[in-house]
Amino acid sequence: MSSSYPPLKPCQLVQTITTLLSSSPKSLPKSSLHSYLPHLTPPIIHSILSSPTLSSRPSTLFSFFQWSQSHIPSFSSHPLPFPSLLPLLSSLLSHRRFTVARSLLLTFIPSDHPQHLLHRHLLHPISNFPQPSTELLDTAIGAYCQCGKPHLALQIFKKMKRIRLCPNVITFNTLIAAMVKYPSTHSLFLCNELFNDALKLGLCPTTITINILIKGYCLAYKYKDANQLLDRMSEFGCVPDNVSYNTILDGLCEKGRLNEVRDLLLDMKGKGLVPNRNTYNILVHGYCKIGWLKDAAQIVELMTQNNNLPDVWTYNMLIGGLCNEGRIDDAIKIRDEMVGLKLLPDVTTYNTLINGCLDNKRSSEAFDLLEEMNQKGIKCNEITYNTLIKGYCKEGKMDKAREVLQKMEEGGLCPDCVSYNTLISAYCKAGNLPEVLRIMKRIGEKGLKMDNFSLNTLLHILCQERKLDEAYELLSVAPTRGYPVDAVSYGTLIAGYFRCADTEKALKLWDEMEEREVIPTIVTYNIIIGGLCKSGNTQQAIAKLNELLEKGIVPDEITYNTIIHGYCWEGNIEKAFQFHNKMVENSFKPDVYTCNILLRGLSREGMLEKAIKLFNTWIDKGKTTDVVTYNTLITALCKDQRLDDALGLVAEMEEKNIQCDKYTHNAIVGALTDAGRLKEAEEFMTDRERPSEQRLQMDDREHELRVDELDSSSIAYSQQIDELCAEGRYKDAMLIYAQVTQRGIDLQKSTYFTLIKGLIKRRKSISKTG
Repeated sequence: MSSSYPPLKPCQLVQTITTLLSSSPKSLPKSSLHSYLPHLTPPIIHSILSSPTLSSRPSTLFSFFQWSQSHIPSFSSHPLPFPSLLPLLSSLLSHRRFTVARSLLLTFIPSDHPQHLLHRHLLHPISNFPQPSTELLDTAIGAYCQCGKPHLALQIFKKMKRIRLCPNVITFNTLIAAMVKYPSTHSLFLCNELFNDALKLGLCPTTITINILIKGYCLAYKYKDANQLLDRMSEFGCVPDNVSYNTILDGLCEKGRLNEVRDLLLDMKGKGLVPNRNTYNILVHGYCKIGWLKDAAQIVELMTQNNNLPDVWTYNMLIGGLCNEGRIDDAIKIRDEMVGLKLLPDVTTYNTLINGCLDNKRSSEAFDLLEEMNQKGIKCNEITYNTLIKGYCKEGKMDKAREVLQKMEEGGLCPDCVSYNTLISAYCKAGNLPEVLRIMKRIGEKGLKMDNFSLNTLLHILCQERKLDEAYELLSVAPTRGYPVDAVSYGTLIAGYFRCADTEKALKLWDEMEEREVIPTIVTYNIIIGGLCKSGNTQQAIAKLNELLEKGIVPDEITYNTIIHGYCWEGNIEKAFQFHNKMVENSFKPDVYTCNILLRGLSREGMLEKAIKLFNTWIDKGKTTDVVTYNTLITALCKDQRLDDALGLVAEMEEKNIQCDKYTHNAIVGALTDAGRLKEAEEFMTDRERPSEQRLQMDDREHELRVDELDSSSIAYSQQIDELCAEGRYKDAMLIYAQVTQRGIDLQKSTYFTLIKGLIKRRKSISKTG
């Protein structure tokens, strides 16, 4: 080991080492430098890097910089100061060492946050530093893009535009490629603006430039614009290539727009371009996605005919398509075909097959495939384990699912959001909330960054079970446990408070959401507007409507219908219609729900003639109606003892193939029985349609009743009707049924079936006697 030199003053040390470095012909004099190690401090190193003497020797300068980083801990632990960076960059760029300069920037930029000293200097140069050169601006754009900061790179481009400097085409392509993927609603607009600005600065775009823009249009689903740009490529001196066409083909296939795919393929061939393997794979994927497996297989045959042999990716797409259709045996045959062609199935092949087997209740075969993977030395990945976890959870085998999670960790893989979300969702469905909370706690302890799926699922379950205090506590601690809270999280709990008629807590939580700067969506606004309307606070709901309009959020039909319903609920029909008419002027398009709300409101307030007029106007305009529309009016007519008009509407329903449901039957049969027209009531229930179980099932979940939800009187009446039917006393059963329905009491579902079957049996016996 070299002995250390006697200590020198800092200025002497800088001069000595500068001389040492400048006198060394090529390589760094490492042995001599080692002697000065005890005396080298970060300030001295920075002074050496800034030495004008060494500026003409960029290789030596950068080598000394790297040597300092690797040998001097106090230097490597501190980011390179901005004053030292500029001379080093200047030396490298002036000698065209662009790659080295960019690597230096990539190291510096992350450490420059949040001050952004370099960025500020590039935009507004500091007087005692040299003006940024074109090369520095150009290189910085690429570096900022590579660091995931294209918005900062864009500002540098705008600076270049102001001083009439044009970046080179590679830098520009890097910038526009980063902007195309940038998560902003304005990214495509900015890309077009960038492109036009660059053309004015004299940039000559390449085919790669245009292909990036085409990709941008496809990401925004603007395939027409992508095609138009493809047709205009010659204007920019560019010729389309396979990438140009494949990019648009991929987008069209993703959306199932296969007619346009065929046209584009013809255009591609017309330009003299031959489809390559990527083209064929895109088509195979597109056909498999929509279930056109025969067409996909034909594409594979075409590939072979055109000397484009299918690869593992091609076969994986086919296997995936077959598994999606439940054709597991055919999928396994394709796997065997791969082996015959000396294409080795990979982890994706097995993951797809395993998932297909589990989805089609062939779990034993799934585990055989897993064993086969192990035998062939194909390592399971996160997707394999997550697929198995999902399969066990679907079968309710939660212990097995936990075992898979443990094996995953033992295999050196970290369970991810998908792994834990699957478990949490399964435990939530099983009602095992303690286990859910244990898992969430464990996730927090592991420091895993989670999405909000698990949180929102648990909040939903807690609110369903009316455990609102627990839900609020969970929402409060979620951010500290690493769970992102969003508008759905708050909306779920706000809806829970409204369901429990706790308007005060709902509004307080809304305020808390805004304080935390969680931006509400139209769905969140619809929740609070609906809650306010149902709690009789329609004016507050209107205030929320005005608030969302001021924020630039566009209301939907649910928003408007909710407020109309609120006014009707309060019995304020006039205001409901005034609001309706005003919103129609503002481009609101009423739908069948709007009509039903207004009809119900008019009927409740005894305005039957106005309800009939609204109904007729709606029909005359050719607008859609449903069973609720007719039931609302039929019920009102029956209450008004206008049975013939009600029966006329039932006939109209049948003409339009709108099926009568339980509520139609209750209204008509109750009114006929009340009017003493028992024979007609029986005929209606038996002859009208001989209601099947499917028709009388309460498929509207909002009204579906279970036995445990019925009160004691409902159960008692149901049992009484069942007993009368068992004794053959159908007329007495019908009388009780009429009384019950008139009082609005629901019966057990089985009672309806018992009564209908009894009446049909009675009719048959009467007809035989006759």
